Amino acid sequence: MPIVKYPRATEPLWHEWDRKAQKCGLRHTVYAVNGDQYTGEWLDNLKHGKGTQVWKCTGAIYSGDWKFGKRDGYGSYSIPDPVTKEYKRVYIGWWKNDQKCGYGATFYPGGERYEGEWSGGLRSGWGRTYYRDGSIYEGQWLEDQPDGQGMLRLPNENRYEGGWKEGKKHGPGKFFYLDKGQLFEGIWAADIPKCGILMDFGRDEAPAPTQYPIPKV
Repeated sequence: MPIVKYPRATEPLWHEWDRKAQKCGLRHTVYAVNGDQYTGEWLDNLKHGKGTQVWKCTGAIYSGDWKFGKRDGYGSYSIPDPVTKEYKRVYIGWWKNDQKCGYGATFYPGGERYEGEWSGGLRSGWGRTYYRDGSIYEGQWLEDQPDGQGMLRLPNENRYEGGWKEGKKHGPGKFFYLDKGQLFEGIWAADIPKCGILMDFGRDEAPAPTQYPIPKV
């Protein structure tokens, strides 16, 4: 009995090429048209999982967690020094939807740094900033500025404790002049003390006390 052979349908080559082009799971370095490169895990053609991205235009590097094409999870971001070309860490901490969110630390030029909470890429929540001049602020932040309750300690150990609004002293607060052994307690508005009481505070231990003590009322 004769056997009839039917020709096997051949699959177009572009089907195979398309399957190979789909990015899912761990892949070698993939280069974008603009020169950016990514090495790591993918899901449905999106960066997803652990991976490292290098931006060609700035030389910046992000290494950490990704979620559906965006930085999301824990990771570090570094940029090259313009002079030495060595990489300097700019931020290490948590991300959400491609922005700093959660707890993290940022290192600014000149040695300043912030450690604390972030929201939408801005300092928001509780955090501590070490300034270039040696001052330290610790307290509440809102949209990248001290806002709420916080303490600012100056290099000479004098400090302010109290309310803040939009980066300025605002509301009830205390300023400890430890170098002179005095304490000012009062109300502040936009960094200016409006009313309050000045009294001696640790005058005997102060390095440069005033000539005469303040009489008690």
